[in-house]
Amino acid sequence: MYFSLISPTAGAEREAAHQRLDGPYADHQWLWNWFPSENDTRRDFLFRRREVDGLPRYYVVSSRPPVKAADTWHVQSRDYAPELAVGDQLQFELRANPTVRHGHDGKSKRHDVVMNAKKKLLAERRLTRWADWEGVDRPSFDVVALPPCGAWLQRRGEALGFAPDLSTLTIEGQEQCRDQSRQDLRFTSVDLTGLITVTDPGAFRTALMSGVGSAKAFGCGLMLVKRPG
Repeated sequence: MYFSLISPTAGAEREAAHQRLDGPYADHQWLWNWFPSENDTRRDFLFRRREVDGLPRYYVVSSRPPVKAADTWHVQSRDYAPELAVGDQLQFELRANPTVRHGHDGKSKRHDVVMNAKKKLLAERRLTRWADWEGVDRPSFDVVALPPCGAWLQRRGEALGFAPDLSTLTIEGQEQCRDQSRQDLRFTSVDLTGLITVTDPGAFRTALMSGVGSAKAFGCGLMLVKRPG
């Protein structure tokens, strides 16, 4: 596996930034150009877009090294083979699409855990829109989002070989995203940070390679980790 940083080439920052104004799904399609194949292969990379000093950069974990696809972009790659042991504590960052499946009439559908929490609070007050809740008793985003996102991360960690320290969990924001090429396609992302403990090195290593949660084609699921300090 490989860990790569794709960032604007020095001197071409403005042109590079202008190229990446089309939204998260366009980012995914663009990144395919960095992993050419003679066969129609499945996606074998995860990515996370981050804005640094107003410029986009991409962190990518892939099974193949990326091939330079544009002169306006610079790529740095290295082997990615994390050495992990039970009990290791790591700092993490994760852009996630936290969802839960609910079944109705024998069918299962994904539901946004934060929106579910908001809808429950609104229903208790017989309101239909968050904007209709006026007054100092309306909770902040963190108060609403932290419990369901923490529970979601805990459930995912049980299967993926890690245990989050919920006392350290923070949410840096929520974004409602829409793919500009498909107006009917929407999803929600949240940026989670905190500490985790490795419980199953093999399962967690797989999670680092294959991602956590859904909406991976839209820049969610790549967990960035480092050792504290």
